[in-house]
Amino acid sequence: QVQLTESGGGLVQAGGSLRLSCAASGLTFSTYRMGWFRQAPGKERELVASISWSGGPAYADSVKGRFTISRDNSKNTVALQMNSLNAEDTAVYYCASPNRPYGSPSRSPGAYGYWGPGTQVTVSS
Repeated sequence: QVQLTESGGGLVQAGGSLRLSCAASGLTFSTYRMGWFRQAPGKERELVASISWSGGPAYADSVKGRFTISRDNSKNTVALQMNSLNAEDTAVYYCASPNRPYGSPSRSPGAYGYWGPGTQVTVSS
């Protein structure tokens, strides 16, 4: 079965950086779009960034220029480098993939069928 496992969350001061990583198994990783979502208390889950099977990235406006998504198909991993963090970035961050390979870009959590358990990112101001 598909398993996604995030790592790298933690507590960081405003202006700092964190790097999240997601290890995937149970799918032909190189053919799947991958996404990073986040959910803050009382808010809906939102797409932060996604990356196509060929490496093309897409970002939410709120993180453009600060976050970078990347993937290593040889290691079945996807990473999210987060710089210039602020308090509004505090959330649980989730790695996700669609149910099918070669998925089209979508901001909707409903388009992603596989999810990791999440990792907490807390930015202190």
